[in-house]
Amino acid sequence: MPSPLPRVSILIAARNEEAAIGRCLASLRQLDYPPELVEVLLGDDASTDATRAVAEAAMQGYAGHFRCLTITDVLGTAHGKSNVLAHLAHQATTDYFFITDADIAVPRTWIQGLLAHAQPGVGTVTGITLVHGPRLFHRLQGLDWLLSLGLVQVVSDTGAPVTAMGNNMLVTREAYEATGGYERLPPSITEDYELFRATLRHGFSFRNIFRPEVLAESLPIPTFRRLLHQRRRWMRGVEQLPWWLKMGLAFYGSFYLAVALLAWVAGPLAVAIILGIKMVQQGILATLCFRRVGRWPPLELLPIFEAYTLLLTVSLTLFRLLPLSFDWKGRRYS
Repeated sequence: MPSPLPRVSILIAARNEEAAIGRCLASLRQLDYPPELVEVLLGDDASTDATRAVAEAAMQGYAGHFRCLTITDVLGTAHGKSNVLAHLAHQATTDYFFITDADIAVPRTWIQGLLAHAQPGVGTVTGITLVHGPRLFHRLQGLDWLLSLGLVQVVSDTGAPVTAMGNNMLVTREAYEATGGYERLPPSITEDYELFRATLRHGFSFRNIFRPEVLAESLPIPTFRRLLHQRRRWMRGVEQLPWWLKMGLAFYGSFYLAVALLAWVAGPLAVAIILGIKMVQQGILATLCFRRVGRWPPLELLPIFEAYTLLLTVSLTLFRLLPLSFDWKGRRYS
């Protein structure tokens, strides 16, 4: 940890988040970091609900510094969330930008957990996020998300940059300003990945941290339709990955097609054996991932998780191939 402890800025872009923003801000008030060293900057992205009123009520009496800014104009090439963050970065007065989302609750050790890895030359530090909710659909999202992040961590631990997550990320002012900020970056619906790539191009390194002290909890997506729109948005970032990573993801995603061919050639017994082996391997990976962040792995979900994964893979493939638009936070994208 730096000594003395530095002042830090927490940047949150919020659009129509009246149901979630109170939970997020309550977690920030519980941080084990001196509040006088924290400034919380919330950008209200043209919300049509009571996001601002709920946020201001939630931060009443906060010992740190809190500001809610209504974002109306556009900076440079930025749009949507990236435009909000561009405005907030201009208002930030510290050298460390901690970025999270309105539907996230961060742990008490969040600041220290990320800050400890922001060594000289490091531009971005990314924590880990777990989707958490009571319903079966929510728990399947949580298993899916942590397994995916576990695979990302495996690649990141080899030193190969994969991605950063804008709901649990630290970027230094030095790295951010070296890129020119969001107002100078190409417009992107996956603004966190665009910023991550830009910091790498300017010679900064990265850290991905898979530890309980930086484990944030995300609210689940409530419906399958909205989940498809979220994943379609993420695919914009996937399509910009290096070719070797895209080839690996294509190979990984072709599993069920290979299983269908196997069923035609070798029959159902061979398919059952292959699916059994896959489930065992996923169980091992799930155990490693969940235990590493101090949680109990939901291994009982593995059989139904196969059906969930197949349905999501097929639906998302069709969604990508068909000329359909998708929406996110009330904005439509083609």
